[in-house]
Amino acid sequence: MKTRQVRLFPGDLVEVKAPDHILETLDAAGTVDHLPFMPEMMEHCGRRFRVAGRVVKTCFSGAVSTMRSFPRDDVVTLEGLRCSGQAHGGCQKGCLIFWREAWLRKVEDAAAPSPEAPGGAEGLQARLRTTAGPATYFCQASELLAATAPLSRWQRLGKCVSEVRAGNCGALQMVRRVAIWLFWRLRRAVLGEYARGPATATPAEGLELQAGEWVEVKPMESIRETLNAAARNRGLYFSPNMRELCGGRYRVQRRLDRIIVDGSGEMRQLRNTVYLDGSPCGCAYTAFGGCSRGEYVYWREIWLRRVRSA
Repeated sequence: MKTRQVRLFPGDLVEVKAPDHILETLDAAGTVDHLPFMPEMMEHCGRRFRVAGRVVKTCFSGAVSTMRSFPRDDVVTLEGLRCSGQAHGGCQKGCLIFWREAWLRKVEDAAAPSPEAPGGAEGLQARLRTTAGPATYFCQASELLAATAPLSRWQRLGKCVSEVRAGNCGALQMVRRVAIWLFWRLRRAVLGEYARGPATATPAEGLELQAGEWVEVKPMESIRETLNAAARNRGLYFSPNMRELCGGRYRVQRRLDRIIVDGSGEMRQLRNTVYLDGSPCGCAYTAFGGCSRGEYVYWREIWLRRVRSA
């Protein structure tokens, strides 16, 4: 497998290689070290993008959220590229796509034409899998556990240093991330979950919100009434950073009805749940030093009220 490439860093201009060159890197399952090249990635072949960051570590949202890393340290994200889910049952998770450096070519001269002639799309398409069984999907989320390795406490600390060296963030920004995590870890140990509520069977409410509509996030006091002692509403966690949006008005980006579960490939159905613009994951609140995955925050409609405009 030809997977050796020059190391890429945030801001580098890269071109996604032609399908036939990508095909040369893949094993029989369409992966490099268990990380799949997905059909949704094919439309980007031959196009140029900026590197958003090196994936020094990433979260894995299984039964317990954990931090893991790609052993070969050869994975990056590209600005604005998320999975559409079109080849995976219409999954709406919107994961940031992970790219092996072997699938990219660094562009030194932005004005220079591509040296690669596009070709091999049919062969690449034939190699790529989308399912692992009758009721399970095969994608980067489903294979994340297999493609990554767990991190010890000392390794997690070292990865924070690596994040700074890779240019993903500045030293002061990393110090702030660690301080946030320490504060909320200590608070949780002493006082319990920040948003814990009184409910045993948590309530549901459907607003049938659609993309483009405006909503106002309810006050924290109202949201707390919908949560149980673990700060969850029907299994969905209300994280401490979400409190910062209370009282604000935001546009609905899209409804969220189905997502592929990390590690299992199961398609999980959701109800009364949406994404909001300007609502990024507050990973630093729950994960030491944050991570590169950049997942969306999920909002139950019972935490929101419809408004006419911003």
